Amino acid sequence: SNNMRFSKTSLSLFLFFILFSSSHATSRITLQQPFPTTKFSSNQRAEQLIRSFNLFPKHSANIHGEYSIDDFVPGKIVEKTFSFLASSNGTSVQDLGHHAGYYSLPRSKSARMFYFFFESRNGAKDAPVVLWLTGGPGCASELALFYENGPFKINNDLSLSWNEYGWDKGSNIIFVDQPIGTGFSYSSDENDIPTDEAGVSNDLYTFLQAFFKEHPQFVKNKFYITGESYAGHYIPALASRVHKGNKNKEGIIINFKGLAIGNGLTNPRIQYQAYTQFALDNKLITKEDKADIDKLVPSCLDATKSCESEGGDSCNIAADECEQIFSSILSVAGNVNYYDIRKKCEGSLCYDFSNVETLLNKKTVRDALGVGDIEFVSCSNEVHRALNQDLMKNYEGDIPPLLEDGIKVLIYVGEFDLICNWLGNSNWVHAMEWSGQKQFDASKTSKFLVDGTQAGLLNSYGPLSFLKVNGAGHLVPMDQPKASLQMLVNWIGGNLNGTKI
Repeated sequence: SNNMRFSKTSLSLFLFFILFSSSHATSRITLQQPFPTTKFSSNQRAEQLIRSFNLFPKHSANIHGEYSIDDFVPGKIVEKTFSFLASSNGTSVQDLGHHAGYYSLPRSKSARMFYFFFESRNGAKDAPVVLWLTGGPGCASELALFYENGPFKINNDLSLSWNEYGWDKGSNIIFVDQPIGTGFSYSSDENDIPTDEAGVSNDLYTFLQAFFKEHPQFVKNKFYITGESYAGHYIPALASRVHKGNKNKEGIIINFKGLAIGNGLTNPRIQYQAYTQFALDNKLITKEDKADIDKLVPSCLDATKSCESEGGDSCNIAADECEQIFSSILSVAGNVNYYDIRKKCEGSLCYDFSNVETLLNKKTVRDALGVGDIEFVSCSNEVHRALNQDLMKNYEGDIPPLLEDGIKVLIYVGEFDLICNWLGNSNWVHAMEWSGQKQFDASKTSKFLVDGTQAGLLNSYGPLSFLKVNGAGHLVPMDQPKASLQMLVNWIGGNLNGTKI
Protein backbone atom coordinates (compact mmCIF):
# COMPACT_ATOMS: atom_id res chain seq x y z
CA SER A 1 0.00 0.00 0.00
CA ASN A 2 1.00 3.61 -0.38
CA ASN A 3 1.35 3.89 3.39
CA MET A 4 4.07 1.30 3.37
CA ARG A 5 5.93 2.68 0.43
CA PHE A 6 8.88 4.32 2.12
CA SER A 7 9.09 2.31 5.27
CA LYS A 8 12.11 0.49 3.92
CA THR A 9 13.75 3.55 2.46
CA SER A 10 17.49 3.18 2.31
CA LEU A 11 19.18 5.15 5.05
CA SER A 12 21.80 6.33 2.67
CA LEU A 13 19.05 8.40 1.12
CA PHE A 14 17.94 9.67 4.46
CA LEU A 15 21.41 11.06 4.69
CA PHE A 16 20.92 13.20 1.69
CA PHE A 17 22.59 16.25 3.13
CA ILE A 18 19.11 17.49 3.75
CA LEU A 19 16.09 15.49 2.95
CA PHE A 20 12.80 15.34 4.41
CA SER A 21 10.61 12.96 6.07
CA SER A 22 8.58 11.38 3.35
CA SER A 23 5.52 9.23 3.46
CA HIS A 24 6.16 8.13 6.98
CA ALA A 25 3.85 11.07 7.42
CA THR A 26 0.88 8.85 6.70
CA SER A 27 2.10 5.54 8.05
CA ARG A 28 1.42 5.33 11.74
CA ILE A 29 2.09 1.63 12.15
CA THR A 30 1.59 0.12 15.57
CA LEU A 31 4.52 -1.88 16.78
CA GLN A 32 2.35 -4.94 17.35
CA GLN A 33 2.29 -5.38 13.58
CA PRO A 34 5.34 -6.86 11.88
CA PHE A 35 7.69 -4.17 10.63
CA PRO A 36 7.12 -3.37 6.96
CA THR A 37 9.65 -4.92 4.63
CA THR A 38 8.66 -3.42 1.28
CA LYS A 39 11.80 -3.04 -0.80
CA PHE A 40 12.22 -0.62 -3.66
CA SER A 41 15.14 -0.32 -6.00
CA SER A 42 17.80 2.16 -4.97
CA ASN A 43 16.80 4.22 -8.00
CA GLN A 44 13.09 4.40 -7.11
CA ARG A 45 13.90 5.37 -3.54
CA ALA A 46 16.28 8.10 -4.64
CA GLU A 47 13.76 9.50 -7.13
CA GLN A 48 11.00 9.65 -4.51
CA LEU A 49 13.16 11.33 -1.92
CA ILE A 50 14.64 13.87 -4.30
CA ARG A 51 11.07 14.84 -5.24
CA SER A 52 10.11 15.22 -1.60
CA PHE A 53 12.97 17.71 -1.37
CA ASN A 54 11.15 19.67 -4.08
CA LEU A 55 14.14 19.11 -6.36
CA PHE A 56 13.76 17.94 -9.95
CA PRO A 57 17.18 17.26 -11.47
CA LYS A 58 16.84 16.41 -15.18
CA HIS A 59 19.59 13.78 -15.02
CA SER A 60 20.40 11.07 -12.48
CA ALA A 61 24.02 12.24 -12.70
CA ASN A 62 26.09 14.48 -14.95
CA ILE A 63 27.48 11.53 -16.90
CA HIS A 64 26.90 11.61 -20.65
CA GLY A 65 28.72 9.86 -23.46
CA GLU A 66 28.34 12.89 -25.70
CA TYR A 67 30.33 15.19 -23.43
CA SER A 68 33.38 16.19 -25.42
CA ILE A 69 36.70 14.82 -24.23
CA ASP A 70 38.76 16.30 -27.06
CA ASP A 71 39.95 19.25 -24.98
CA PHE A 72 40.48 17.23 -21.80
CA VAL A 73 43.86 18.08 -20.27
CA PRO A 74 44.46 16.01 -17.10
CA GLY A 75 45.28 18.12 -14.04
CA LYS A 76 44.28 21.42 -15.65
CA ILE A 77 42.23 24.09 -13.90
CA VAL A 78 40.10 26.53 -15.88
CA GLU A 79 38.76 29.29 -13.66
CA LYS A 80 36.98 32.60 -14.13
CA THR A 81 35.91 35.46 -11.90
CA PHE A 82 32.22 36.31 -11.80
CA SER A 83 29.84 38.65 -10.03
CA PHE A 84 26.34 37.71 -8.87
CA LEU A 85 25.97 40.83 -6.74
CA ALA A 86 27.63 44.19 -6.98
CA SER A 87 29.45 44.92 -3.78
CA SER A 88 27.92 47.65 -1.67
CA ASN A 89 31.08 49.74 -1.91
CA GLY A 90 31.47 49.52 -5.68
CA THR A 91 34.28 46.93 -5.75
CA SER A 92 35.10 45.54 -9.20
CA VAL A 93 34.39 41.92 -10.18
CA GLN A 94 38.09 41.04 -9.92
CA ASP A 95 38.41 42.65 -6.50
CA LEU A 96 35.38 40.80 -5.13
CA GLY A 97 37.41 37.63 -5.52
CA HIS A 98 34.54 35.35 -6.54
CA HIS A 99 35.73 32.48 -8.73
CA ALA A 100 34.13 29.47 -10.42
CA GLY A 101 36.16 26.77 -12.09
CA TYR A 102 36.63 23.27 -13.41
CA TYR A 103 39.42 20.89 -12.51
CA SER A 104 40.20 17.99 -14.88
CA LEU A 105 40.82 14.90 -12.75
CA PRO A 106 44.06 13.20 -13.85
CA ARG A 107 42.99 9.64 -12.93
CA SER A 108 39.80 9.86 -14.98
CA LYS A 109 38.74 9.41 -18.56
CA SER A 110 37.14 12.84 -18.74
CA ALA A 111 35.96 13.95 -15.28
CA ARG A 112 35.73 17.65 -14.52
CA MET A 113 35.16 18.76 -10.95
CA PHE A 114 33.33 22.08 -10.49
CA TYR A 115 33.97 24.44 -7.58
CA PHE A 116 33.27 27.93 -6.28
CA PHE A 117 35.97 29.88 -4.46
CA PHE A 118 35.05 33.01 -2.52
CA GLU A 119 37.88 35.13 -1.18
CA SER A 120 37.33 36.60 2.28
CA ARG A 121 34.63 39.27 2.17
CA ASN A 122 36.60 41.60 4.41
CA GLY A 123 39.65 41.32 2.17
CA ALA A 124 41.85 39.63 4.79
CA LYS A 125 44.61 38.01 2.74
CA ASP A 126 45.73 35.89 5.70
CA ALA A 127 42.24 34.52 6.46
CA PRO A 128 42.23 30.71 6.53
CA VAL A 129 41.16 28.64 3.53
CA VAL A 130 38.07 26.56 4.35
CA LEU A 131 36.79 23.69 2.22
CA TRP A 132 33.07 22.86 2.57
CA LEU A 133 31.74 19.42 1.63
CA THR A 134 28.00 18.76 1.35
CA GLY A 135 26.75 15.26 2.09
CA GLY A 136 24.31 12.97 0.36
CA PRO A 137 26.21 11.18 -0.90
CA GLY A 138 25.55 12.97 -4.15
CA CYS A 139 24.13 16.37 -3.16
CA ALA A 140 25.68 19.51 -4.60
CA SER A 141 27.57 22.06 -2.52
CA GLU A 142 25.36 24.82 -3.92
CA LEU A 143 22.61 23.70 -1.52
CA ALA A 144 24.81 24.85 1.37
CA LEU A 145 26.16 27.82 -0.58
CA PHE A 146 22.70 29.36 -1.13
CA TYR A 147 20.77 28.09 1.92
CA GLU A 148 23.37 27.84 4.67
CA ASN A 149 26.78 29.48 4.85
CA GLY A 150 27.69 30.91 1.44
CA PRO A 151 27.99 34.63 0.61
CA PHE A 152 24.46 34.84 -0.86
CA LYS A 153 20.89 33.95 -0.08
CA ILE A 154 18.25 33.30 -2.76
CA ASN A 155 15.14 35.45 -2.45
CA ASN A 156 11.72 34.21 -3.58
CA ASP A 157 11.95 36.16 -6.84
CA LEU A 158 15.33 34.45 -7.55
CA SER A 159 17.25 37.64 -6.83
CA LEU A 160 20.22 37.29 -4.48
CA SER A 161 21.13 39.18 -1.35
CA TRP A 162 24.27 39.11 0.77
CA ASN A 163 24.24 36.59 3.62
CA GLU A 164 25.13 38.62 6.69
CA TYR A 165 26.62 35.49 8.30
CA GLY A 166 28.28 33.84 5.30
CA TRP A 167 31.42 31.93 6.24
CA ASP A 168 33.34 34.00 3.68
CA LYS A 169 33.28 36.68 6.40
CA GLY A 170 35.77 34.61 8.38
CA SER A 171 37.58 32.68 5.66
CA ASN A 172 38.43 32.16 2.03
CA ILE A 173 35.93 29.40 1.29
CA ILE A 174 35.76 26.68 -1.37
CA PHE A 175 32.50 24.88 -2.22
CA VAL A 176 33.13 21.84 -4.42
CA ASP A 177 30.66 19.62 -6.31
CA GLN A 178 31.79 16.10 -5.52
CA PRO A 179 31.82 13.16 -6.10
CA ILE A 180 31.90 13.46 -9.91
CA GLY A 181 28.36 13.50 -11.35
CA THR A 182 27.09 15.86 -8.63
CA GLY A 183 26.09 19.50 -9.23
CA PHE A 184 28.01 20.89 -12.22
CA SER A 185 30.77 18.23 -12.00
CA TYR A 186 30.59 15.90 -14.99
CA SER A 187 32.19 13.17 -17.08
CA SER A 188 31.53 11.16 -20.24
CA ASP A 189 32.17 7.89 -18.37
CA GLU A 190 30.28 6.53 -15.35
CA ASN A 191 33.43 4.71 -14.23
CA ASP A 192 34.72 8.14 -13.21
CA ILE A 193 32.30 8.15 -10.22
CA PRO A 194 34.24 6.95 -7.14
CA THR A 195 32.80 3.97 -5.22
CA ASP A 196 34.69 4.37 -1.92
CA GLU A 197 36.30 6.99 0.31
CA ALA A 198 39.77 6.21 -1.04
CA GLY A 199 38.51 7.35 -4.45
CA VAL A 200 36.64 10.34 -3.03
CA SER A 201 39.61 11.54 -0.96
CA ASN A 202 42.17 11.04 -3.75
CA ASP A 203 40.04 13.12 -6.13
CA LEU A 204 39.76 15.91 -3.56
CA TYR A 205 43.45 15.74 -2.67
CA THR A 206 44.54 16.11 -6.31
CA PHE A 207 42.02 18.96 -6.67
CA LEU A 208 43.52 20.75 -3.64
CA GLN A 209 47.02 20.36 -5.09
CA ALA A 210 45.87 21.99 -8.33
CA PHE A 211 43.90 24.65 -6.45
CA PHE A 212 46.93 25.80 -4.44
CA LYS A 213 49.06 25.75 -7.59
CA GLU A 214 46.48 28.05 -9.19
CA HIS A 215 46.33 30.26 -6.06
CA PRO A 216 49.90 30.18 -4.64
CA GLN A 217 49.22 33.25 -2.47
CA PHE A 218 47.01 31.05 -0.24
CA VAL A 219 49.42 28.12 0.25
CA LYS A 220 50.74 29.42 3.58
CA ASN A 221 47.27 30.20 4.96
CA LYS A 222 45.83 27.81 7.52
CA PHE A 223 43.57 25.20 5.91
CA TYR A 224 40.43 23.61 7.39
CA ILE A 225 38.06 20.90 6.08
CA THR A 226 34.37 21.33 6.99
CA GLY A 227 31.00 19.90 5.97
CA GLU A 228 27.92 18.10 7.18
CA SER A 229 25.90 14.88 7.19
CA TYR A 230 27.45 12.27 4.87
CA ALA A 231 30.58 14.44 4.97
CA GLY A 232 31.08 12.68 8.31
CA HIS A 233 32.54 10.00 6.00
CA TYR A 234 34.27 12.31 3.50
CA ILE A 235 35.99 14.59 6.01
CA PRO A 236 37.97 12.07 8.12
CA ALA A 237 39.00 10.25 4.91
CA LEU A 238 40.18 13.45 3.20
CA ALA A 239 41.85 14.78 6.38
CA SER A 240 43.78 11.54 6.64
CA ARG A 241 44.76 11.76 2.94
CA VAL A 242 45.99 15.37 3.27
CA HIS A 243 47.93 14.51 6.43
CA LYS A 244 49.56 11.54 4.70
CA GLY A 245 50.37 13.64 1.61
CA ASN A 246 52.06 16.23 3.81
CA LYS A 247 54.08 13.62 5.70
CA ASN A 248 55.21 11.98 2.45
CA LYS A 249 55.95 15.38 0.88
CA GLU A 250 53.68 14.63 -2.08
CA GLY A 251 53.51 17.90 -4.00
CA ILE A 252 52.48 21.11 -2.24
CA ILE A 253 52.47 20.93 1.57
CA ILE A 254 48.96 21.98 2.64
CA ASN A 255 48.92 23.96 5.92
CA PHE A 256 46.25 21.67 7.36
CA LYS A 257 45.11 22.72 10.83
CA GLY A 258 41.69 21.21 11.54
CA LEU A 259 38.43 19.56 10.55
CA ALA A 260 34.83 20.27 11.56
CA ILE A 261 31.94 17.85 11.04
CA GLY A 262 28.39 19.17 11.42
CA ASN A 263 25.60 16.66 12.15
CA GLY A 264 27.66 13.91 10.58
CA LEU A 265 27.44 10.17 10.09
CA THR A 266 30.91 8.98 11.12
CA ASN A 267 30.55 5.84 13.26
CA PRO A 268 27.28 4.17 12.11
CA ARG A 269 27.57 1.28 14.57
CA ILE A 270 27.49 3.59 17.59
CA GLN A 271 25.15 6.16 16.05
CA TYR A 272 22.42 3.66 15.13
CA GLN A 273 22.31 2.40 18.70
CA ALA A 274 21.46 5.91 19.93
CA TYR A 275 18.31 6.40 17.82
CA THR A 276 15.80 4.89 20.24
CA GLN A 277 17.14 6.74 23.29
CA PHE A 278 17.11 10.08 21.42
CA ALA A 279 13.57 9.36 20.16
CA LEU A 280 12.39 8.49 23.67
CA ASP A 281 14.06 11.53 25.26
CA ASN A 282 12.26 13.72 22.72
CA LYS A 283 8.90 11.96 23.17
CA LEU A 284 8.79 10.65 19.59
CA ILE A 285 8.22 7.11 20.94
CA THR A 286 7.15 5.54 24.26
CA LYS A 287 9.19 3.31 26.59
CA GLU A 288 7.24 0.32 25.25
CA ASP A 289 8.08 1.33 21.67
CA LYS A 290 11.75 1.65 22.62
CA ALA A 291 11.82 -1.83 24.15
CA ASP A 292 10.28 -3.26 20.96
CA ILE A 293 12.53 -1.40 18.54
CA ASP A 294 15.66 -2.16 20.58
CA LYS A 295 15.13 -5.84 19.68
CA LEU A 296 16.36 -4.88 16.19
CA VAL A 297 19.70 -3.61 17.50
CA PRO A 298 21.64 -6.92 17.86
CA SER A 299 21.17 -7.90 14.20
CA CYS A 300 22.25 -4.38 13.17
CA LEU A 301 25.41 -4.73 15.27
CA ASP A 302 26.19 -8.18 13.86
CA ALA A 303 25.72 -6.86 10.33
CA THR A 304 27.97 -3.82 10.84
CA LYS A 305 30.65 -6.12 12.24
CA SER A 306 30.50 -8.22 9.05
CA CYS A 307 30.60 -5.06 6.92
CA GLU A 308 33.76 -3.91 8.72
CA SER A 309 35.53 -7.26 8.27
CA GLU A 310 34.24 -8.43 4.87
CA GLY A 311 33.10 -5.30 3.02
CA GLY A 312 31.23 -5.74 -0.26
CA ASP A 313 27.65 -6.95 -0.18
CA SER A 314 27.75 -7.45 3.60
CA CYS A 315 27.70 -3.64 3.82
CA ASN A 316 24.43 -3.49 1.82
CA ILE A 317 22.96 -6.03 4.25
CA ALA A 318 24.15 -3.93 7.21
CA ALA A 319 22.42 -0.85 5.79
CA ASP A 320 19.17 -2.81 5.41
CA GLU A 321 19.36 -4.32 8.90
CA CYS A 322 20.21 -1.09 10.71
CA GLU A 323 17.82 1.07 8.79
CA GLN A 324 14.91 -0.91 10.23
CA ILE A 325 15.67 0.76 13.58
CA PHE A 326 15.27 4.19 12.02
CA SER A 327 12.22 3.38 9.88
CA SER A 328 10.49 1.77 12.88
CA ILE A 329 10.87 5.00 14.85
CA LEU A 330 9.45 6.97 11.93
CA SER A 331 6.52 4.60 11.55
CA VAL A 332 5.54 5.50 15.13
CA ALA A 333 6.51 9.18 15.05
CA GLY A 334 4.41 10.02 11.99
CA ASN A 335 5.10 13.08 9.88
CA VAL A 336 7.92 14.47 11.97
CA ASN A 337 10.72 16.11 9.98
CA TYR A 338 13.67 13.93 10.94
CA TYR A 339 16.10 16.73 10.12
CA ASP A 340 14.36 18.96 12.65
CA ILE A 341 11.94 17.32 15.06
CA ARG A 342 10.39 20.70 15.94
CA LYS A 343 8.85 20.67 12.47
CA LYS A 344 6.25 18.64 10.62
CA CYS A 345 6.15 17.90 6.92
CA GLU A 346 3.32 18.92 4.58
CA GLY A 347 2.65 15.62 2.86
CA SER A 348 6.01 14.67 1.40
CA LEU A 349 7.49 18.17 1.52
CA CYS A 350 9.68 19.22 4.43
CA TYR A 351 12.07 21.76 2.90
CA ASP A 352 11.73 23.67 -0.35
CA PHE A 353 15.10 24.22 -2.00
CA SER A 354 13.78 24.27 -5.56
CA ASN A 355 14.93 27.85 -6.22
CA VAL A 356 18.57 26.76 -6.39
CA GLU A 357 17.81 24.56 -9.41
CA THR A 358 15.80 27.26 -11.14
CA LEU A 359 18.55 29.82 -10.57
CA LEU A 360 21.50 27.66 -11.61
CA ASN A 361 19.84 26.38 -14.77
CA LYS A 362 19.25 29.92 -16.10
CA LYS A 363 21.38 30.52 -19.20
CA THR A 364 22.68 33.86 -17.92
CA VAL A 365 23.86 32.26 -14.68
CA ARG A 366 25.46 29.29 -16.44
CA ASP A 367 27.28 31.66 -18.79
CA ALA A 368 28.53 33.74 -15.85
CA LEU A 369 29.93 30.60 -14.22
CA GLY A 370 31.46 29.20 -17.40
CA VAL A 371 29.60 25.88 -17.25
CA GLY A 372 28.17 26.09 -20.77
CA ASP A 373 25.32 23.65 -21.41
CA ILE A 374 25.90 21.48 -18.33
CA GLU A 375 22.64 21.02 -16.41
CA PHE A 376 22.81 21.44 -12.64
CA VAL A 377 22.16 18.13 -10.79
CA SER A 378 21.11 19.10 -7.26
CA CYS A 379 21.24 15.55 -5.88
CA SER A 380 22.40 12.54 -7.89
CA ASN A 381 20.88 9.12 -7.27
CA GLU A 382 23.60 7.56 -9.44
CA VAL A 383 26.38 8.98 -7.26
CA HIS A 384 24.50 7.86 -4.16
CA ARG A 385 24.20 4.36 -5.59
CA ALA A 386 27.92 4.19 -6.40
CA LEU A 387 28.68 4.68 -2.69
CA ASN A 388 26.08 2.18 -1.39
CA GLN A 389 28.72 -0.06 0.17
CA ASP A 390 30.45 2.86 1.88
CA LEU A 391 27.47 3.93 4.00
CA MET A 392 27.88 1.63 7.01
CA LYS A 393 31.66 1.92 7.27
CA ASN A 394 33.20 3.59 10.30
CA TYR A 395 35.56 6.55 9.70
CA GLU A 396 36.21 7.43 13.34
CA GLY A 397 39.51 5.49 13.13
CA ASP A 398 41.01 8.19 10.89
CA ILE A 399 40.68 10.81 13.63
CA PRO A 400 42.96 9.76 16.57
CA PRO A 401 46.22 9.95 14.54
CA LEU A 402 45.23 13.51 13.55
CA LEU A 403 44.51 14.48 17.17
CA GLU A 404 47.89 13.05 18.25
CA ASP A 405 49.56 15.34 15.72
CA GLY A 406 47.68 18.39 17.04
CA ILE A 407 45.12 18.68 14.22
CA LYS A 408 42.00 20.34 15.68
CA VAL A 409 38.74 18.37 15.50
CA LEU A 410 35.32 19.96 16.06
CA ILE A 411 32.15 17.86 16.07
CA TYR A 412 29.11 20.17 16.20
CA VAL A 413 25.50 19.00 16.17
CA GLY A 414 22.13 20.78 16.13
CA GLU A 415 20.08 19.54 19.08
CA PHE A 416 16.83 18.88 17.14
CA ASP A 417 18.22 16.65 14.37
CA LEU A 418 17.06 13.04 14.62
CA ILE A 419 18.94 11.43 11.74
CA CYS A 420 22.48 12.42 12.76
CA ASN A 421 21.55 13.33 16.31
CA TRP A 422 23.74 14.85 19.01
CA LEU A 423 23.47 11.81 21.28
CA GLY A 424 24.88 9.34 18.74
CA ASN A 425 27.62 11.78 17.81
CA SER A 426 28.48 12.46 21.44
CA ASN A 427 28.62 8.70 22.11
CA TRP A 428 31.21 7.98 19.41
CA VAL A 429 33.30 11.04 20.28
CA HIS A 430 33.46 9.92 23.93
CA ALA A 431 34.19 6.29 22.97
CA MET A 432 37.06 7.28 20.64
CA GLU A 433 40.41 6.06 21.92
CA TRP A 434 43.20 8.64 21.91
CA SER A 435 45.72 9.95 24.43
CA GLY A 436 43.31 12.63 25.71
CA GLN A 437 40.24 10.40 26.02
CA LYS A 438 40.11 10.36 29.84
CA GLN A 439 40.65 14.11 30.11
CA PHE A 440 38.01 14.79 27.42
CA ASP A 441 35.54 12.55 29.29
CA ALA A 442 36.25 14.41 32.52
CA SER A 443 36.01 17.86 30.90
CA LYS A 444 33.42 20.24 32.30
CA THR A 445 30.56 21.20 30.00
CA SER A 446 30.68 24.94 29.39
CA LYS A 447 28.27 27.32 27.70
CA PHE A 448 28.94 28.41 24.13
CA LEU A 449 27.99 32.08 24.11
CA VAL A 450 26.87 34.31 21.26
CA ASP A 451 26.21 37.95 22.21
CA GLY A 452 26.37 36.91 25.86
CA THR A 453 23.56 34.38 25.44
CA GLN A 454 23.90 30.60 25.57
CA ALA A 455 23.89 29.21 22.02
CA GLY A 456 25.16 25.73 22.84
CA LEU A 457 27.00 23.41 25.21
CA LEU A 458 30.67 22.69 24.75
CA ASN A 459 33.12 20.00 25.84
CA SER A 460 36.80 20.40 24.95
CA TYR A 461 40.16 18.95 25.74
CA GLY A 462 43.32 19.64 23.76
CA PRO A 463 42.53 19.64 20.03
CA LEU A 464 39.09 17.95 20.42
CA SER A 465 35.81 19.84 20.84
CA PHE A 466 32.18 18.70 20.87
CA LEU A 467 29.47 21.35 20.56
CA LYS A 468 25.73 20.76 20.92
CA VAL A 469 24.06 23.72 19.19
CA ASN A 470 20.82 25.13 20.63
CA GLY A 471 17.85 25.89 18.41
CA ALA A 472 19.14 24.01 15.36
CA GLY A 473 18.35 20.85 13.44
CA HIS A 474 20.47 19.07 10.82
CA LEU A 475 21.39 22.30 9.02
CA VAL A 476 23.09 24.35 11.71
CA PRO A 477 24.24 27.28 9.49
CA MET A 478 20.69 27.65 8.11
CA ASP A 479 18.96 27.43 11.49
CA GLN A 480 21.52 29.42 13.52
CA PRO A 481 23.54 31.47 10.99
CA LYS A 482 25.09 33.89 13.47
CA ALA A 483 26.05 31.17 15.98
CA SER A 484 27.57 29.06 13.19
CA LEU A 485 29.78 31.90 11.93
CA GLN A 486 30.76 32.75 15.51
CA MET A 487 31.63 29.08 16.04
CA LEU A 488 33.83 29.00 12.93
CA VAL A 489 35.68 32.22 13.75
CA ASN A 490 36.22 31.34 17.42
CA TRP A 491 37.30 27.77 16.66
CA ILE A 492 39.80 28.88 14.02
CA GLY A 493 41.01 31.55 16.45
CA GLY A 494 41.74 28.84 19.01
CA ASN A 495 39.02 29.63 21.52
CA LEU A 496 35.45 28.42 20.98
CA ASN A 497 34.30 30.65 23.81
CA GLY A 498 36.24 33.61 22.52
CA THR A 499 35.27 37.11 21.57
CA LYS A 500 32.47 38.37 19.37
CA ILE A 501 32.75 38.35 15.58
